[in-house]
Amino acid sequence: MTESLTYHELRLCLEWQVELGIDEAISETPVNRYELAAQAPRPAAPAAPAPAARAESASAGTGAGPAETARAAAAAAPDLESLRAALAAYEHCELKKGAKSLVFADGRPGARVMIIGEAPGRDEDRMGRPFVGRAGQLLDRMLGAIGLSRAAPDIGSAVYITNVLPWRPPQNRDPKPDEIAMLLPFLERHVELAKPEVLVLMGNAACQCVLQARGITRLRGTWTQGFGLPVLPMFHPAYLLRNPHAKREAWADLLDLAAHLETKR
Repeated sequence: MTESLTYHELRLCLEWQVELGIDEAISETPVNRYELAAQAPRPAAPAAPAPAARAESASAGTGAGPAETARAAAAAAPDLESLRAALAAYEHCELKKGAKSLVFADGRPGARVMIIGEAPGRDEDRMGRPFVGRAGQLLDRMLGAIGLSRAAPDIGSAVYITNVLPWRPPQNRDPKPDEIAMLLPFLERHVELAKPEVLVLMGNAACQCVLQARGITRLRGTWTQGFGLPVLPMFHPAYLLRNPHAKREAWADLLDLAAHLETKR
């Protein structure tokens, strides 16, 4: 069958399989790896390293881990453009290998409201911007209902949007705790450089990252503090698409956000 397909058709088939989450090729015939291990020649014992080599090896063994590397890279970024470049150069997150795009942010830096979502989906990964799929379209309508927009020319009516993870997890699964912890320094620095007055946390992953708490049905609608700023947890728009009955609570949270902004003018 594959002999009749062109190179480009085969590539489209492969991309389709990757999109489905397939990450391993399996042979048609089984392989007994115990036999392969028994047949493999034993490697010769390595020669003892010289003192200088031993010292270099010990130094490498105490190198910084992923979170420490992220913290150092984030702290060294003087502005948002540099932070984006630091994220693009970060090689410790496996999600980067399977994603098409680095999804950094959208909207107006310096806006009073900064929205933090969970992770990019398929549309976001394809376009390189957060909240551009169905959930993003609902978010735009929600914000517009209280006079806010990511495209507003007036900084007072603008919003700035990012995610906990900048790369799409396979099959849109939830972010893992180790991924959240690894990339937390970049998010903290992102908030510092964007300088919002208020953080809106959309969904459990954002709450776990900023508040170290989960349970969005319990947390939503209650103002708290995170990263040194007022924080309002809300349902993620994707949750509202699956659970339209929760839109009443989301509307109450939006009105609460609008009232908070009005009192702080």
